Amino acid sequence: MDAPIELDAIDRRILRALQLDGRLTYDALAAEAGLSSSAVLRRVRRLEEAGVIGSYVALVPPERIGLGLTAYLNVRLEKQTESPLRNPRDLFRAAVQTWPEVVECAALTGEMDYLLRVLVQDMQHYARFISDTLLMHPSVQDCKTSFVLERLKNTTAVPV
Repeated sequence: MDAPIELDAIDRRILRALQLDGRLTYDALAAEAGLSSSAVLRRVRRLEEAGVIGSYVALVPPERIGLGLTAYLNVRLEKQTESPLRNPRDLFRAAVQTWPEVVECAALTGEMDYLLRVLVQDMQHYARFISDTLLMHPSVQDCKTSFVLERLKNTTAVPV
Protein backbone atom coordinates (compact mmCIF):
# COMPACT_ATOMS: atom_id res chain seq x y z
CA MET A 1 0.00 0.00 0.00
CA ASP A 2 1.24 3.46 -0.86
CA ALA A 3 2.23 5.74 1.98
CA PRO A 4 -0.21 8.57 2.74
CA ILE A 5 0.67 11.86 1.11
CA GLU A 6 1.14 15.03 3.11
CA LEU A 7 -1.95 17.26 2.96
CA ASP A 8 -1.87 20.94 3.80
CA ALA A 9 -4.82 23.00 5.04
CA ILE A 10 -5.87 23.95 1.50
CA ASP A 11 -5.84 20.31 0.35
CA ARG A 12 -8.04 19.46 3.33
CA ARG A 13 -10.51 22.27 2.51
CA ILE A 14 -10.69 21.04 -1.09
CA LEU A 15 -11.29 17.45 0.03
CA ARG A 16 -13.96 18.43 2.55
CA ALA A 17 -15.78 20.49 -0.08
CA LEU A 18 -15.62 17.74 -2.70
CA GLN A 19 -16.85 15.14 -0.21
CA LEU A 20 -19.93 17.30 0.38
CA ASP A 21 -20.51 17.93 -3.33
CA GLY A 22 -18.36 16.14 -5.91
CA ARG A 23 -19.92 18.23 -8.69
CA LEU A 24 -18.59 21.58 -7.48
CA THR A 25 -17.18 23.70 -10.29
CA TYR A 26 -13.54 24.70 -10.08
CA ASP A 27 -14.69 28.30 -9.58
CA ALA A 28 -16.82 27.33 -6.56
CA LEU A 29 -14.04 25.12 -5.24
CA ALA A 30 -11.55 27.97 -5.69
CA ALA A 31 -13.77 30.28 -3.64
CA GLU A 32 -14.00 27.63 -0.92
CA ALA A 33 -10.22 27.08 -0.89
CA GLY A 34 -9.22 30.72 -1.30
CA LEU A 35 -7.23 30.07 -4.49
CA SER A 36 -7.58 30.73 -8.20
CA SER A 37 -9.46 28.21 -10.33
CA SER A 38 -6.26 27.16 -12.11
CA ALA A 39 -4.47 26.58 -8.79
CA VAL A 40 -7.38 24.48 -7.52
CA LEU A 41 -7.42 22.50 -10.77
CA ARG A 42 -3.71 21.70 -10.34
CA ARG A 43 -4.26 20.61 -6.72
CA VAL A 44 -7.27 18.44 -7.58
CA ARG A 45 -5.34 16.75 -10.40
CA ARG A 46 -2.42 16.12 -8.02
CA LEU A 47 -4.81 14.61 -5.46
CA GLU A 48 -6.37 12.41 -8.16
CA GLU A 49 -2.99 11.24 -9.47
CA ALA A 50 -1.83 10.45 -5.94
CA GLY A 51 -4.96 8.35 -5.39
CA VAL A 52 -6.25 10.59 -2.60
CA ILE A 53 -9.36 11.17 -4.74
CA GLY A 54 -10.26 7.70 -5.95
CA SER A 55 -13.40 8.44 -7.95
CA TYR A 56 -16.50 10.55 -8.25
CA VAL A 57 -19.83 8.79 -7.76
CA ALA A 58 -23.56 9.39 -7.44
CA LEU A 59 -24.84 8.35 -4.00
CA VAL A 60 -28.14 6.49 -4.31
CA PRO A 61 -30.24 6.09 -1.14
CA PRO A 62 -31.14 2.37 -1.20
CA GLU A 63 -34.67 3.00 0.12
CA ARG A 64 -35.44 5.24 -2.89
CA ILE A 65 -34.92 2.31 -5.26
CA GLY A 66 -36.74 -0.34 -3.26
CA LEU A 67 -33.88 -1.71 -1.14
CA GLY A 68 -35.49 -1.09 2.22
CA LEU A 69 -33.72 -3.69 4.35
CA THR A 70 -30.07 -3.47 5.38
CA ALA A 71 -28.40 -6.39 7.13
CA TYR A 72 -24.93 -6.91 8.54
CA LEU A 73 -23.81 -10.53 8.33
CA ASN A 74 -20.90 -12.00 10.24
CA VAL A 75 -19.62 -14.94 8.21
CA ARG A 76 -17.37 -17.76 9.36
CA LEU A 77 -15.62 -19.91 6.77
CA GLU A 78 -14.50 -23.49 7.04
CA LYS A 79 -10.89 -23.99 8.05
CA GLN A 80 -8.12 -23.65 5.50
CA THR A 81 -7.27 -26.81 3.60
CA GLU A 82 -3.85 -28.07 2.60
CA SER A 83 -4.92 -28.27 -1.04
CA PRO A 84 -3.95 -25.19 -3.03
CA LEU A 85 -6.75 -26.07 -5.48
CA ARG A 86 -9.51 -25.39 -2.95
CA ASN A 87 -8.70 -22.48 -0.69
CA PRO A 88 -11.93 -21.49 1.15
CA ARG A 89 -10.89 -17.85 1.53
CA ASP A 90 -10.05 -17.42 -2.14
CA LEU A 91 -13.28 -19.13 -3.21
CA PHE A 92 -15.34 -16.92 -0.90
CA ARG A 93 -13.55 -13.72 -1.90
CA ALA A 94 -14.22 -14.45 -5.57
CA ALA A 95 -17.87 -15.37 -4.98
CA VAL A 96 -18.71 -12.32 -2.88
CA GLN A 97 -17.66 -10.07 -5.79
CA THR A 98 -20.49 -11.55 -7.87
CA TRP A 99 -23.30 -11.11 -5.31
CA PRO A 100 -25.09 -7.82 -6.04
CA GLU A 101 -26.78 -7.76 -2.62
CA VAL A 102 -23.38 -7.45 -0.93
CA VAL A 103 -22.30 -3.81 -1.07
CA GLU A 104 -19.42 -4.11 1.39
CA CYS A 105 -17.24 -6.96 2.61
CA ALA A 106 -14.47 -6.69 5.19
CA ALA A 107 -12.11 -9.36 6.52
CA LEU A 108 -12.14 -9.42 10.32
CA THR A 109 -10.08 -10.53 13.26
CA GLY A 110 -11.77 -12.51 16.00
CA GLU A 111 -14.42 -15.19 15.98
CA MET A 112 -15.88 -14.49 12.52
CA ASP A 113 -13.96 -14.14 9.26
CA TYR A 114 -15.94 -11.54 7.30
CA LEU A 115 -18.53 -8.82 7.79
CA LEU A 116 -20.94 -8.23 4.91
CA ARG A 117 -23.26 -5.29 4.45
CA VAL A 118 -26.22 -6.52 2.45
CA LEU A 119 -28.98 -4.45 0.83
CA VAL A 120 -32.22 -6.24 -0.07
CA GLN A 121 -35.83 -5.36 -0.83
CA ASP A 122 -37.43 -7.11 2.12
CA MET A 123 -37.26 -10.14 4.41
CA GLN A 124 -38.21 -12.53 1.60
CA HIS A 125 -35.35 -11.23 -0.54
CA TYR A 126 -33.02 -11.63 2.44
CA ALA A 127 -34.23 -15.20 3.04
CA ARG A 128 -33.60 -16.09 -0.62
CA PHE A 129 -30.11 -14.57 -0.50
CA ILE A 130 -29.21 -16.50 2.67
CA SER A 131 -30.63 -19.87 1.65
CA ASP A 132 -29.92 -19.84 -2.09
CA THR A 133 -26.61 -17.98 -2.18
CA LEU A 134 -24.65 -17.46 1.02
CA LEU A 135 -25.29 -20.73 2.83
CA MET A 136 -25.00 -22.69 -0.42
CA HIS A 137 -21.41 -21.54 -0.83
CA PRO A 138 -19.11 -24.46 0.04
CA SER A 139 -16.71 -22.32 2.10
CA VAL A 140 -19.36 -20.82 4.41
CA GLN A 141 -19.65 -22.59 7.75
CA ASP A 142 -21.86 -20.19 9.69
CA CYS A 143 -23.38 -16.71 9.61
CA LYS A 144 -25.05 -14.39 12.10
CA THR A 145 -27.23 -11.51 11.02
CA SER A 146 -28.12 -8.14 12.51
CA PHE A 147 -30.73 -5.94 10.84
CA VAL A 148 -30.56 -2.16 10.74
CA LEU A 149 -33.51 -0.62 12.58
CA GLU A 150 -32.43 3.00 12.21
CA ARG A 151 -29.45 4.80 10.72
CA LEU A 152 -28.07 7.34 13.16
CA LYS A 153 -25.15 8.37 10.95
CA ASN A 154 -24.40 7.47 7.38
CA THR A 155 -21.60 9.21 5.56
CA THR A 156 -19.11 8.45 2.84
CA ALA A 157 -16.85 11.30 3.92
CA VAL A 158 -13.58 10.55 5.69
CA PRO A 159 -12.35 12.97 8.36
CA VAL A 160 -9.77 15.24 6.68
